[in-house]
Amino acid sequence: MKKTTLGLGALALTLGVMGMSAGVASAYQGDPNTKGPNYSLERHEAMEKAFENKDYSAWKDLMQGRGRVSQVVTPENFSKFAEAHELMEQGKVAEAQKIRQELGLGLHNGSLKGGMNGTGMHRGMNR
Repeated sequence: MKKTTLGLGALALTLGVMGMSAGVASAYQGDPNTKGPNYSLERHEAMEKAFENKDYSAWKDLMQGRGRVSQVVTPENFSKFAEAHELMEQGKVAEAQKIRQELGLGLHNGSLKGGMNGTGMHRGMNR
């Protein structure tokens, strides 16, 4: 009985850690509240200011050509992208995802990738 309980406990712990690791690894790509692997406070503040001011040039300079998002977002559609960013920060995921789809972001092989994880909203932003 003791061995079974310990075995099940170890299995549950292992699965829990694996599940949490997978979520943390990709969450920043679609969650503005999660820090990316190369996050810095200065860069984050500059990025937020660029979104707030709808300043495409500042955003582009910060992105330095990283990620697919820097190929899709243009001066003409940046205000929509900034709107999606703001909606995500407000927790309005469905609305943000609709805009992202219109822009051609968040697509993987022609379909949405599982929820907001891995959709690339901030891919490369904090690198």
